[in-house]
Amino acid sequence: MSFLWPQALALLVLLPVGILAYQLVGRRQRRKVVALAGRIGSPTGATTGAIRSRVPAVLILAGMSVMVIALARPQGAIDVPRQEGTVILAFDVSGSMAATDLAPSRIAAARTAAANFVKRQPSSVVIGVVAFSDAGLLVQQPTDESANVIAALDRLRPQGGTSVGQGILVSLDAIAAQTAGPTANYYSNASPAPTPSPTPVPAGTHAPAVIILLTDGENNETPDQLAAAQTAADRGVRIFTVGVGTAAGTTLDLDGFRVHTQLDAATLQQIAQVTGGAYYSAASAQDLRTIYDHLDTQLVIRPQQIELTAVLAGLSVLLLVAGALSSLVWLGRAP
Repeated sequence: MSFLWPQALALLVLLPVGILAYQLVGRRQRRKVVALAGRIGSPTGATTGAIRSRVPAVLILAGMSVMVIALARPQGAIDVPRQEGTVILAFDVSGSMAATDLAPSRIAAARTAAANFVKRQPSSVVIGVVAFSDAGLLVQQPTDESANVIAALDRLRPQGGTSVGQGILVSLDAIAAQTAGPTANYYSNASPAPTPSPTPVPAGTHAPAVIILLTDGENNETPDQLAAAQTAADRGVRIFTVGVGTAAGTTLDLDGFRVHTQLDAATLQQIAQVTGGAYYSAASAQDLRTIYDHLDTQLVIRPQQIELTAVLAGLSVLLLVAGALSSLVWLGRAP
């Protein structure tokens, strides 16, 4: 347990003063009882009465102690079950995404499609962002904070070549890390331990996780994108591809070279087919919301920090009320 305001715990030193005051009052009461007992004899149940006389004070002191702890605003980690699905937005940020055959540009159209998808998702879906050009990089680990995801999308800028295969493989790693739980270290540069190749499973087996691949499909870097798609299929992860661009394409000026770039829809359809996903064009990107209909959430346990102030404050009130009532009932007076 941790405290947001630990300085409040210093008030606990005042409790011994209360205990001392209780003992002084108790001594006076005992003297009166002894004097009375000398006149009329020891009453039956004197021991029970002595115990009852202490119960209200114990309850009140316990209530005050718990109230002080509540003032310190304690926090604790609890395991919270929730239904969760994982979506990885694998975003092509290669130079060809600067093409303007989709207004205002391919990357802008892809960002809009992705942002609209993110805004429509419920909190039970965590979304991560992978950017790929010559290589792949996890730029936003899976989260249910849609503002963080959209901010990550806004930071993406086109540059370099295109390795769709790297985008798929990094996305698979992000899904594996999310499945492994919060102990996964996303920021370590240590080489992971070798893992055996997964035994192939039927397409769509890993139903709680999908990859949305937003790209023009023009691949000019290793590894082979269809081989990477087969790896995803072997792990049971579906890939929904979004074709960004037009079949006619356009000509770009990249570092002094004029390069013609166009949408490779056929390859993107193959990737989707291999993994059991589906293909969409950026022009119909609003249909991305149907992807959630095919996403089966799973029950996961996540540790969550919660503030316990309200719970302890309620407990302290109950103890104080119990102490006051017991004093009125058993002793016939307010504490």
